[in-house]
Amino acid sequence: MQNTFRQGRRQKTRTTELYNIASHSGTEILCCDLPHTVSVSAVSATGVCYIGMDPFRIETTAQERVHLAHELGHCETGSFYNVYSPLDVREKQERRADCWAVSRLVPAEEFMDALSCGMVEVWELAEHFDVTEDFIRKAVEIYKIKNVLQLQG
Repeated sequence: MQNTFRQGRRQKTRTTELYNIASHSGTEILCCDLPHTVSVSAVSATGVCYIGMDPFRIETTAQERVHLAHELGHCETGSFYNVYSPLDVREKQERRADCWAVSRLVPAEEFMDALSCGMVEVWELAEHFDVTEDFIRKAVEIYKIKNVLQLQG
């Protein structure tokens, strides 16, 4: 497929760029055993953000990108909650992290370009953006809510 990027448009963020964003913002990424999840983020009382990722639970670069971008989304938007937060607060913070991650990994204009080039299968879009199929479904949901994407039928 031909590269159709125009100057000034956001392009999908490469994995190394995600690590650079974390580094430049002072976010520490730690490899650790996480028996109940693949990744987690937290902020200290001093404002330092930490991301924990379990490398033994990550099987693909797509999974690494999705989990890193989501947790980085929490850090970059300050979208944190505690285990005692009401469900609606937790959902709002998760949505903010997801929106940040989607905007970096599947930018709206590039997503629309892919669709207009005939990429309409979830697996095909996931492969193109190097994300998981579930993440593409999440991107579709977010872009539909934001009226960026209007599907027929």
